[in-house]
Amino acid sequence: MSDLMRIYTNVQAMQSMNSLSVINQKIGMHQLRLATGKRINSASEDPAGYQLSKSLETRRRGLEAALQNVSQAKNVMNVAEGGYQNIMDILQTIKEKATQASDYSLSATQRASIDDQVSALITEIDDIVSETTFNGDSLIDGGYSGAFHTGEGATDELTITLGNGDSSALSINAVDMTTANGASAAITTTSAAIDTLAGRIQEVGQYKVRLATKERTLSVAVTNAEATRSVIEDADFAKEQMEVLKLQILQQTAVSSLAQANSAPQVVLSLFK
Repeated sequence: MSDLMRIYTNVQAMQSMNSLSVINQKIGMHQLRLATGKRINSASEDPAGYQLSKSLETRRRGLEAALQNVSQAKNVMNVAEGGYQNIMDILQTIKEKATQASDYSLSATQRASIDDQVSALITEIDDIVSETTFNGDSLIDGGYSGAFHTGEGATDELTITLGNGDSSALSINAVDMTTANGASAAITTTSAAIDTLAGRIQEVGQYKVRLATKERTLSVAVTNAEATRSVIEDADFAKEQMEVLKLQILQQTAVSSLAQANSAPQVVLSLFK
């Protein structure tokens, strides 16, 4: 006997109702994806995809933090190089003054005046050293050494050590321009100081090259990690909208089917006429 004759339980209506419920749930899921822009909004939608996407997000955020660290390290190097370059300019001036004072045509008074100028310049070198700081840390006094975290791993570090740039470390704190012989000796001393300081500036340049390389590498890694996460987690709007349109049509047919299933048992009434 047909289920149509059993009116106590309308099986056809129940089947249509179940189908409509499933369609409504799917429509809600796709509309949520369109609203959030994410294909995975809950772990239940794709457990493996959810775990992988969060792992990639964690990696990306770690790489971005490392990228900020590299940028900070570059700022430190720029400040240190600026201090060294200012000292280099003063050393060049001191050598110029020493060359001038070594000439025998100058009087003792003139050499004494030059010596006073050089003493003031040497004092300025030490002032530059004490004033070249970053976040309260002196950079070029010989005591700066630290490891910058430049990657997502626990051991991805770059250790940076900066040399001393004060007059004592450069051995120019005792130059004497009051005599021609002293000025001649100061030329040699200053030349050696210039070479020493140039080596320290070169080291800063090498650090900056390494940091620039790490910055490029991290930027590419961040982009790749985010691109991979996007493929897994982000919604394809064209696909989601297509699914919604399809389900909306099915929703309408399911509602029509439910209405017909609800009215079908009325046929039984004709048996009582």
